[in-house]
Amino acid sequence: MNNILVPLGTSSNAHKTLQYAIDFAKDFGANIYVMEVFSFTTAAGNLGRAEEKVAMANKEHAKEIIKQVDTKGLDIKVATYNGEIIDGLNTLNEELAIDLVILSPRSNEVNEEMYLGRTSGKIVKKTNVPLLIVPKGTEYKPLKNILVAFKSGIVKRNKVLQPLTTIKNKFKAEIELLLVKTPGYSEEDLQINTALLDLSKNVSISENQTTYLGVLEHFHSKQPDMLCVFRRKRGFFKKLWEKSTISKSEFFAPVPVLVLSVKKF
Repeated sequence: MNNILVPLGTSSNAHKTLQYAIDFAKDFGANIYVMEVFSFTTAAGNLGRAEEKVAMANKEHAKEIIKQVDTKGLDIKVATYNGEIIDGLNTLNEELAIDLVILSPRSNEVNEEMYLGRTSGKIVKKTNVPLLIVPKGTEYKPLKNILVAFKSGIVKRNKVLQPLTTIKNKFKAEIELLLVKTPGYSEEDLQINTALLDLSKNVSISENQTTYLGVLEHFHSKQPDMLCVFRRKRGFFKKLWEKSTISKSEFFAPVPVLVLSVKKF
């Protein structure tokens, strides 16, 4: 794991998410990049100079946030982008080969009933980079117990599992697999990818109306430090394809959530 990206946004807790990312990156020997995205348009003749000024203002804002954290000696690099956040993420990913994006579940403009706000929801919905969603106020600690929950064991590319494998190897973590049989499941869904099986010594099977309900049934008994899920249209975040937010009644985890993408869009 070489490059980690942290979208800052305008949340008053941005420095806490950044601190978690720094502590995480320090353990993995990774580089940290923070990204400030802005949307600015003006008359064609003044565009270049005006955009430069706005970019500089955003860069200064990022530097102010960096001053609030303990950098642990890491050289934190600041990137700005004029446009949509997904375009900015994709552009930086092409330039830097981002291994992981660390973000908070929601931005500051949504209420406490929401798990994913419009910005964080859009990132989960539209980016193909692995994500680590860190709840507000979470202090970094080694991830020793990981629950991997899914409704289909199909993983066509073993490379998808690389972030999970890296975390497991770093912390010598115990991984528990939870296969949730939901209405309409196929026999193919029950065939778990062998590389995924190799990561764990134990597989539990649950039968529930949704994958999330299956997780709720097992969460307290397993007490994981991290939940790992797959980004699928018919998985945990299927509501994102109907809207751009996720309420806590639809999905909530009090621990960091690693989101792996099973295919590109």
